Amino acid sequence: MSVAEPRRIVLFRHAKADWPQVSDHERPLADRGRKDAAVAGRKLADSGVPFDLALCSTATRTRETWKLAVQELPQRPKTVYEERLYEASPGELIAVLNELPDDARSVIMIGHNPGVQGLADILPGRSEGDARERMNRRGFPAAAFAVLSFDGSWKSLEPAVATLLDYWAPTE
Repeated sequence: MSVAEPRRIVLFRHAKADWPQVSDHERPLADRGRKDAAVAGRKLADSGVPFDLALCSTATRTRETWKLAVQELPQRPKTVYEERLYEASPGELIAVLNELPDDARSVIMIGHNPGVQGLADILPGRSEGDARERMNRRGFPAAAFAVLSFDGSWKSLEPAVATLLDYWAPTE
């Protein structure tokens, strides 16, 4: 694959988590989170983006979100559970993406706020349709995702180089 071909990134925030007496890293999904994760998976399938790779935080709620969402996709991508996604800043998330091999064309990252929302805010320099307006209005609630595209290698990914193609969030 040529590095000149557009790349896709989906930034996917974990679904709604429960608050039992466990460490933050071990928090599971709430009932609503399990429902929303499956709905988000169906919406991701509808987007038609075939993922080459999934990068998922090691936190319980992100792993559970991905397990439910990926069942809705027509094909399961290779999944890498990445400790660095937990509590990561937008800059740290970009650093992880910059390390990706150039043969990965479409990547989904399942992570946490405020990092995921911050990254969705700074990566796009442009937006299609009303995607930016919808994202700005809704914020980045649990189970929301943003679909972005950019040209070049993963090493060239930096703020303002991508286009925000779509945004989705569950209804409350």
